[in-house]
Order: sequence, then C-alpha cells, then structure tokens
Amino acid sequence: QVQLVESGGGLVQPGGSLRLSCAPSGSIFSINYMGWYRQAPGKERELVAKITSSGSTDYADSVKGRFTISRDNVKNTVYLQMNNLRTDDTAVYYCNVLSTPRFTLPYDYWGRGTQVTVSS
Repeated sequence: QVQLVESGGGLVQPGGSLRLSCAPSGSIFSINYMGWYRQAPGKERELVAKITSSGSTDYADSVKGRFTISRDNVKNTVYLQMNNLRTDDTAVYYCNVLSTPRFTLPYDYWGRGTQVTVSS
C-alpha cells in the first residue's frame, strides 16, 4: 500500500545540477537503506547511490565526486544532489528502499521512476 513518490527530474544542460527527492506515501519501518538506481536506454539497471540507516553511503564509480545522497530522518525522505551532470547521466532514475523487518523476508519498495535528461 505504501508507495515511493519521486520528484525533481527534468531536462538540464551538461554541467548543470538537479536534485531528486523520494518520499514514501506512508510509514516504512525497519529501513536498511534508501537509494537510487538508474537505467539508460540499452543498458542494465545500476545502483547509483545508497545510504544506510546508520548514515553510511555508497556510490557508483561513475558518479563519485559529483553526486551526493542524503536523507531526512524526520520526513523519511531521501535526496540525490546531482552536480556537473554529463550526457551519459541521462536515464530513468528509480528510488529504492530496502526494508529488513525481523523474522520475515526483506522487502524492496520501488518508485515509478523519474526521467533525467542531460543534453545541450
């Protein structure tokens, strides 16, 4: 019943910036991490960045130094600040939340995706 609502995608020129936001429509408990995946045309879906419940972060090599993931623990919202965007950053970006409750299987929440297009 809980859905992930993404926003912030759009069209930007190379070197520009965007900030993506992802917020659940309701409460999600026992969050292991929140993160962002992306899928470009003709390519496999890949992990862009994630942040754990303890604040540890992980980034794809291609975005290190350019992207920053963060979260608001009060709003339970995850953000992806994307700077110095390049044309190969063009993709559909998907929010992902992994829940790991006790005594049951992990559960993945997925957003519908937001388009990011980097073009001159």
